Amino acid sequence: MQNIFLKQNLSSELKTIAQKVFTGNRITTEEGLFLYQHAEIGYVSVLANFIRKAKNGDIVFFNKNIHIEPTNICVNNCHFCSYSRKKNEPGFWEFSIDEIIEIISAHRDKKITEVHIVGGVHPDRDIHFYCELLQKIKQLYPEIFIKAFTAVELDYMINKAGFSLSQGLALLKQSGLDAIPGGGAEIFDTTIRKQLCHEKSTAAMWLAVHEEAHKQGIPTNATMLYGHVENYSHRIDHLNQLRNLQDKTKMFQAFIPLKFRNKNNKLSYLKEVSIVEDMRNYAISRIFLDNFVHIKAYWPMIGKEATQLALSFGVDDIDGTIEDTTKIYSMAGAEEQKPSLSTNEIIELIQSVNLKPIERDTLYNHIHEF
Repeated sequence: MQNIFLKQNLSSELKTIAQKVFTGNRITTEEGLFLYQHAEIGYVSVLANFIRKAKNGDIVFFNKNIHIEPTNICVNNCHFCSYSRKKNEPGFWEFSIDEIIEIISAHRDKKITEVHIVGGVHPDRDIHFYCELLQKIKQLYPEIFIKAFTAVELDYMINKAGFSLSQGLALLKQSGLDAIPGGGAEIFDTTIRKQLCHEKSTAAMWLAVHEEAHKQGIPTNATMLYGHVENYSHRIDHLNQLRNLQDKTKMFQAFIPLKFRNKNNKLSYLKEVSIVEDMRNYAISRIFLDNFVHIKAYWPMIGKEATQLALSFGVDDIDGTIEDTTKIYSMAGAEEQKPSLSTNEIIELIQSVNLKPIERDTLYNHIHEF
């Protein structure tokens, strides 16, 4: 297949990139940008799937999980956000610890293995509130893996309590934090970040939080918000900074491209990018991030059909069952307004494109093969 592919009528630049991929060599940032600017969609699909197969065979991972959003009250005013509210504004919520426990209890019969907790940056809640939450979840459900709090939330709650980053993460880990999701990264470029979320923690702080978590043995994910005011050079710069940190720590588990959705926010005047652009972004992310084992398509954001298509563009993970427990993307106009998939539906989605579904835990240990 490789020889046939290389014999096609490709430019010298595209042939060089393909040869690097087929021989397991890293492409440069300039080559990554060239892919975004010049490569056809079929070309990046072939390369991305070659890498996917080399790393994961024909496996597609999913898990049984729920998302809990403790509050949408937030001190930040991100222009892309359709979710945050100020206290007492219409549509705000702030769950107590007991109410969060009730949400988990209501889903225990689904045999969930992971609770994913992210929300707004609440002005009145610091690390002590969230440590108590973690402790109570672990007391009641010690078998459940807790993946919680974006770097932006962590930065705020730790600073508010007067702890150093190292002290705060150690305390959270001791209280039951098992992993950290990748949200809050948005785009690392300083100029673009000022346009999107000037009040939010900086890119340097996001990277520092994840690096310190990795030092303490806490695995994390990474994300990139794309399809708004950024250009391809900003995306490659973002990916390169993630690749550099992964070279150093080797503790990122998965990369998740997050599509900007334009409903009910300050950037609603922007047109959303096409599904072709979505697939291009998945594929080039897979090609560029050679030191990431997993590329995830978050199906509530792009929808079931697009997620299935993404499995032909380097994606090997589609997140989990969700159980209609998230509002962050549905409030922004995502395809799935009530995101929930049964295990059987996920299995069918994967098997119908001749790939092998495997239920995993948060650390990608295999639970069930189908």
